[in-house]
Amino acid sequence: MARTLRDQLPASGSAGRGWIPPGTHPDPRPPDEADVVVVGGGVVGWSVAYWLKVLEGRRRHGMRVLVVERDPMVRHPRPGQAVALGTPLNPFYSGGSSLQYSRASTVLSAGGIRQQFSLRENIQMSRFSASFLRNINEYLGVPNEPPIDIQFRPGGYLFLASPQNAAALEATVQLQRDEGAQVTLLSPTQLKEKFPWMNTEDVAVASYGLEDEGWFDPWTLLNAFRRKATSLGVQSCSGEVRAFVTSTNYMMSSAPPSARIKYVHVHMPDSLEYQPVACAIVVNAAGAWAGKLLEAEGLPRGLCQPPLPIQPRKRYVFTWHCPNGPGLSCPFLIDTSGAYFRPDGAAGNYLGGMSPPEEEEPDPSDLSVDHDYFQEQIWPRLARRVPAFESLRVRGSWAGYYDYNTFDQNGVLGPHPRLENLFSAAGFSGHGLQHAPAAGRALAELVLRGRYETLDLRRLGWDRLLDGEPLQEHGVV
Repeated sequence: MARTLRDQLPASGSAGRGWIPPGTHPDPRPPDEADVVVVGGGVVGWSVAYWLKVLEGRRRHGMRVLVVERDPMVRHPRPGQAVALGTPLNPFYSGGSSLQYSRASTVLSAGGIRQQFSLRENIQMSRFSASFLRNINEYLGVPNEPPIDIQFRPGGYLFLASPQNAAALEATVQLQRDEGAQVTLLSPTQLKEKFPWMNTEDVAVASYGLEDEGWFDPWTLLNAFRRKATSLGVQSCSGEVRAFVTSTNYMMSSAPPSARIKYVHVHMPDSLEYQPVACAIVVNAAGAWAGKLLEAEGLPRGLCQPPLPIQPRKRYVFTWHCPNGPGLSCPFLIDTSGAYFRPDGAAGNYLGGMSPPEEEEPDPSDLSVDHDYFQEQIWPRLARRVPAFESLRVRGSWAGYYDYNTFDQNGVLGPHPRLENLFSAAGFSGHGLQHAPAAGRALAELVLRGRYETLDLRRLGWDRLLDGEPLQEHGVV
């Protein structure tokens, strides 16, 4: 077995104190053991870690929680610094140069929160998260540090429906209202009165969120979770979990075989070495790579069936300027064609995009941007809906990943059916950022108490994968 990092370090008190061996990383290396290892340092992973510490109660020594994130942090440019078109940026960041993730889905998202989903559980998670964000300083505030400002911009989501989809939208709005969401239906005439800049010719009906919808700074939310969790004792490290050591249980002939994870192998950045970490619980919050994690070395292949159907799907976000476009009251608009846009900061600036058809999914191996996609696919749809956008000027672009659940576009939340101490929190297919506060608490309740207490999310578990019964979410943007 390869030597661990500890074997390479100079002895304590030697002349090499503070020396970093070639090929190792200056970040803290993982501990030898942890009670819970959370694989994935995006907003969902840090939310899980935070809630584990908040809900653990008054334990004598406290739960040891480790968050492992493979995405190295990079220094992002100051505002106004020139960057190439397509460079991934945090569109909300307004301070000096900042250390940020470069590929993580959290910080490359459009930063929206909405109540308008077609699945009851997703609506409930949105309502929980909206309350959490309204009171964020009560949850995530750290003593002697400035108050958290996620730069929330209230602005309802506006879903437009064609005549063919009108009945489905109306039924979905009724479900949302049943769950307490404030959503109204608008006729084409009402739409034109409220948003005179809009072409409503092919719109039969629209749904418009009246509260608890808008957009905010994803990086600030992620950083707030991380800072608070760290203040509560959560540890973290940069590295990639590539292998596991398991023990298989065949003791009871009447029960199906199962296994427990005993160690995770954390490979350090820019190094061939790894650190084994003994653990009692593993949480798979690896986002777009959650499915690939269950293909790692050391996991019994026969027990990892069915596979976790989560894949990285690349999504482009474009920003543009249009001085005569919709004003500051512009909503987060989702067109009948699937194209979307919203205001972006100062008047006349917007951002938007569109998910491609299944057969035209771009190569997810890198985060390069196809600028022709905007020119040929998105712009014509935008200009048809908002005639003023015929004269827009593109300002920038970036690409990010959806942790796309190919089975039913919903998160997979809960314990694995055969790997006894593995829990999943991934596959949210573009709404992981807004559901992270709720999903993190729900999973922490499962780990610590063995049941859901705040929200009943049992239908989001593995059973639907085993039974082949998708729980379809029709509101994926």
